[in-house]
Amino acid sequence: MFDKLSIFEKKYDELSARLCDPSVAGSAEKYTQTMKELREVEEIALKYREYKKCRTELEEAKEMSSAESDADLSAMIEEEISQLEIRLQTLTEELKILLVPKDPNDERNVIVEIRAGAGGEEAALFAAVLYRMYSMYAAKHGWNSEIAGANETELGGFKEVSFMISGSGAYSKMKFESGVHRVQRVPDTETQGRIHTSTVTVAVLPEAEDVEVDIDPSDLKIDTFRSSGAGGQHINKTESAIRITHIPTGLVVECQDERSQYKNKDKAMKVLRSRLLEAEREKQHGMVAEQRRSQVGTGDRSERIRTYNYPQGRVTDHRIGLTLYRIDDILNGDIDEIIDQLTTADRAAKMNEKE
Repeated sequence: MFDKLSIFEKKYDELSARLCDPSVAGSAEKYTQTMKELREVEEIALKYREYKKCRTELEEAKEMSSAESDADLSAMIEEEISQLEIRLQTLTEELKILLVPKDPNDERNVIVEIRAGAGGEEAALFAAVLYRMYSMYAAKHGWNSEIAGANETELGGFKEVSFMISGSGAYSKMKFESGVHRVQRVPDTETQGRIHTSTVTVAVLPEAEDVEVDIDPSDLKIDTFRSSGAGGQHINKTESAIRITHIPTGLVVECQDERSQYKNKDKAMKVLRSRLLEAEREKQHGMVAEQRRSQVGTGDRSERIRTYNYPQGRVTDHRIGLTLYRIDDILNGDIDEIIDQLTTADRAAKMNEKE
């Protein structure tokens, strides 16, 4: 293990030095590529340095303890040794987890698709709540979010909405949001004060690069139509909305968020490429139906990865048994604690598989 860690540390030093090279600093392409490589090794390299520092301090403390004759000072040193040993063990476990191979898609941008499931209008309204939550989460991380397409309801909900989140490591965080989200609350339209249960499905796909998916233009049927919903006179009078049908698979993607037909087509193609890439990967692993079902589900109330209970102010992630009583903060985009714990659980599971 330590041979591997030394390699990461050496690579980190080399890349840090390369950033100071004028030929790299003066080239946007080289600088971006070097920064990307640096980010891939930085966490492990810095954690390894922390480990080495702790190990050195432990060795020094043990030497002091063996040479110390004063009883009070000896007791203080023994206490320090005990704390350092605990810290060293923790760092060792953290390094083991960091050495587990990462998902190659982790650094990619994502396409997020949210659809109302069981619950009618109440499900559509909660789909809008989840869209807002993810948009705020993206903003807190300095990521960009753009709607690709949306089917709005009269009350301001979404039957479905797809949007792109662009930013370093977006997929590494957002991939854990795939699945069925259940909400329990009293709808505004409920006169008896009864709690309703509704579901919303979320699918998170890594954005595909152009070179990964070869799409024959003759396999595409492209239609233009007038956008509906908010947007003012211009967007309703021009046929700027795009609908692309991939004939071999039957996949249909619509985009109407932009006023420009070209921009809508570009966004729609990004979504289509990502869906085709995901379908191909699932096919290669022989689990197309299983993976899609585990990610999206049918929208039935009994299938869920997370429950948002408004009356109790509670959010529960059923995969790791985590319950937090701060629903307002979470729905305002503060979901880092949930995602961090899911990430830790995922890495621990992979580490166990590796062993």
